[in-house]
Amino acid sequence: MGDDSIEVTATCVRIPVVKGHSESVYVELKSDFELEDVRKLLAEAPGVTLVDDTAAQRYPLATEAADKPDVFVGRLRRDLGNERALNMWIVSDNLLKGAAWNAVQIAEYFAAKQV
Repeated sequence: MGDDSIEVTATCVRIPVVKGHSESVYVELKSDFELEDVRKLLAEAPGVTLVDDTAAQRYPLATEAADKPDVFVGRLRRDLGNERALNMWIVSDNLLKGAAWNAVQIAEYFAAKQV
C-alpha cells in the first residue's frame, strides 16, 4: 500500500477440513509479558496442547486436532501495534470440543470444587 506506518498482523488460512475449527485470537493483557512465560503456562494447562515450534514450522492444524479432545494452541507472537497484546492460533475438533463438551467440563469443575 506504500505506507510503512501501517502495521498489520495477518493470519491467512485456506484449507478445507471435515471437522474442526480454527481461530486466530488476539488477546490484550494487563501488563507486559514474556512469550516464554505464556508458552509455559499453556504447556501446563489441562486440556491444552501447545504446538509452537516456528523453527520446524510446527503449529496447530485442524487435521491433527481431529478426534482429539484437547485444544491446540500455537503461532504465539507479540502484536506489532500493542506491546501488551498476543496473537495466537487455536484449533480443535468441533465435535469433541464444542459448546456441549465445554458445559460438561465446567459443571465437573464446579462439582469438584463444590461451588
